[in-house]
Amino acid sequence: MEKYTEYKYMSGFDNHFSSEALPDALPKNQNTPQKCPYGLYAEQLSGSAFTVDRKHNQRSWLYRIRPSVSHKPFTKVAETTGLVSHFSDANSVSYIPNQIRWSPFKLFSTEKADSSQNINFIDGLHTLAGAGDPSVKNGLAIHIYNANQDMVNTAFYNSDGDFLIVPQHGRLDIITEFGRIMVSPCEIVVIPRGIKFAIKLPDGPSRGYVLEIFVGHFELPELGAIEKSNCDYTIVNKYVGQLFSAKQDHSPFDVVAWHGNYVPYKYDLNNFNVVGSISYDHLDPSIFTVLTCKSAFPGTAIADFVLFPPRWAVQEHTFRPPYYHRNCMSEFMGLIKGKYDAKAEGFLPGGASLHSCMTPHGPDTTTFEKASNEELKPVRVADGSMAFMFESSLMLGITKWGLSCSEIQENYNAVWQDLKCHFDPNNRPGN
Repeated sequence: MEKYTEYKYMSGFDNHFSSEALPDALPKNQNTPQKCPYGLYAEQLSGSAFTVDRKHNQRSWLYRIRPSVSHKPFTKVAETTGLVSHFSDANSVSYIPNQIRWSPFKLFSTEKADSSQNINFIDGLHTLAGAGDPSVKNGLAIHIYNANQDMVNTAFYNSDGDFLIVPQHGRLDIITEFGRIMVSPCEIVVIPRGIKFAIKLPDGPSRGYVLEIFVGHFELPELGAIEKSNCDYTIVNKYVGQLFSAKQDHSPFDVVAWHGNYVPYKYDLNNFNVVGSISYDHLDPSIFTVLTCKSAFPGTAIADFVLFPPRWAVQEHTFRPPYYHRNCMSEFMGLIKGKYDAKAEGFLPGGASLHSCMTPHGPDTTTFEKASNEELKPVRVADGSMAFMFESSLMLGITKWGLSCSEIQENYNAVWQDLKCHFDPNNRPGN
């Protein structure tokens, strides 16, 4: 069994980094010398247009044993994937305003004798909801992954957009062209468009959530290793929601040195610094935003990654759980561990909910009654819990898989049906 070690990481969001596995493998004073050190090939990976201003320009130079172009032609992968590309197609997705919730998505066992149950990260991706079209670089998709097998001699890259991966059960050991990243539950990893990676599962079966953006890259809100191999690799490319594969006779991870700012990265959610009110009422929920992908409209996001970690609640004269609301944004929520403070029952780790644009939602009856009558003293909220939200200005369509899977809760709306009428015209304030 492979021994997993603690990897070392370079710190600093959006910085320019450099790394070399052999001394002086990085060329000095230029990117494309006539002959690169050690006989390496220079290859640029661009995450933005060349003419984008310096602040937003994203690119990296890799110096590798063989260039990425050394592969056989791509051929389309058989239609066995659960991925969806065009969210305007009525045959693929449904747009419905009802509140929707899913129980924890099942984990694949490693004890199945049937080889068809051996599912790696690529095969285990299923699109749950989304909007837009990757062919015009506009929109997003939300996926669930469920895997029980390592990617062996197979690498994946996404031409459609960036992946933000949220593990919920089991670590992911991710091999990339820039080095290795170990990602545990309560951490996230972002793998930008076009970067090749493979995923191993050191803890066995793994489950989690993926937010894919077709436009731009994630940014903060306004407020590697060398691997020599001559074995055959399969390169799988997600292109406009379809999978294509190509063969090559060398490792896609044979990078000896690199420098740039277009790189995969991870973040420990336990380090998020929570901001909140210390007098009365709630601050705008945007204070919980970790990463954002901006749209063409200032202040409006194609996608936000929002976190609800453990914190203190101290507001006076205030209903402290999330209030009832209707939102111009679509809200997809997931739970990594524990209980969510607005819904103590039914919303479980590994499950999800979707409250679409302008669909009302808020605390269930039990939560409302408790929060309306409890003593307002300083209390810890969500200890042992970690909930998150993918929020978008787009109206999300739900895939056939999402509506037909056994995990969908048919009676979710019932959590609000027994909210009592407390109206009393004679009980005026101050009486």
